[in-house]
Amino acid sequence: MTSLHQTPLHELHARSGAKFTDFAGYEMPVQFAMGVKREHEHTRSACGVFDVSHMGQVVLTGEGCAEALETLVCADIVGLSPGRQRYALFTTQEGGVVDDLMVANQGDALHLVINAARRDIDITLLKTGLPDQVNVEVLSRALIAVQGPKASEVLKALNPETETMVFMDHRALALADIPVWLSRSGYTGEDGFEISVAEADAERLMEHLLAFESVEPIGLGARDSLRLEAGLCLYGNDLDEQTTPIEAGLHWAVGKARRQGGEREGGFPGADVILTQLANRDHLTQRVGLVASGRAPVRAGSALFDEQDNQVGEISSGTFGPTLGKPIAMAYLPVEMTQNGTKVWADVRGKRHEMTVTAMPFVTPNYAR
Repeated sequence: MTSLHQTPLHELHARSGAKFTDFAGYEMPVQFAMGVKREHEHTRSACGVFDVSHMGQVVLTGEGCAEALETLVCADIVGLSPGRQRYALFTTQEGGVVDDLMVANQGDALHLVINAARRDIDITLLKTGLPDQVNVEVLSRALIAVQGPKASEVLKALNPETETMVFMDHRALALADIPVWLSRSGYTGEDGFEISVAEADAERLMEHLLAFESVEPIGLGARDSLRLEAGLCLYGNDLDEQTTPIEAGLHWAVGKARRQGGEREGGFPGADVILTQLANRDHLTQRVGLVASGRAPVRAGSALFDEQDNQVGEISSGTFGPTLGKPIAMAYLPVEMTQNGTKVWADVRGKRHEMTVTAMPFVTPNYAR
């Protein structure tokens, strides 16, 4: 039996009464004493802290590392200013998505955060796909997300400089005298921060955060419902190597400089497919949001049918949305069925449940623009 990896915060979670689950080979807290629903609601109303140290962290250095990374992703990395961060996608030669990641320009280096389940694939891709002059350093650092409307006052109390940061800013500074790399970002739709910190300092920093009355520890269960309400993709569910960025509704992740007629048009794997789809909108399926008429949650893998009872797709992510008070989901449907208001029926244990195509995000984001 393969033993699970543990994050540097595992013992703290255990002392806090966490329930654990296997996620991408890590023993991760799925919930704490509050339970998933209350953890979700607390993050939306106050401040939640998440251990996301299972995510991979990589630093690229060397001459031309931004230009080199552009040969693997469809984002504009060359135009990314120092102190800023950007969402990016590794793509296949066929236009599919290998992984989604964050890229921060640290001035003399690029800091990448990659998905735990794709860590080995991504690192191999970087080490084999980038030229020799680009150094690929895989880091052993913890990662903590602080999310919610009170996140800014919590971080301000630890360092007033954080108040000057806006969405997607990235800085090296100190929180409670602990050196960190801080980004104003997250995956909940709320204002918040993601903190990369040395493993040896992780527990001490987490204890500082949890000392605030407004802060509660949050597990992966609520993280999933929060990101789904925000209309954000989970790799392996809503993104994979058979799905293009355009089908996924991530056309904005294709940098303007990389598009047809741009300064650095193409040059990334699958560019012909992706740029053709972007220009002509001739793709066949599209990611959509769905809201159920009833109360029964509709989970990933549930088949979707049209009114003639023809199967037209399946749910990629689904749960009960605590903020909306009803089940929500994402799915890929034929383009002709993606207009808001279109009805489909999900099969849940042999019964059909009506769902309606709805604009995403389901919950209005509260980013600090």
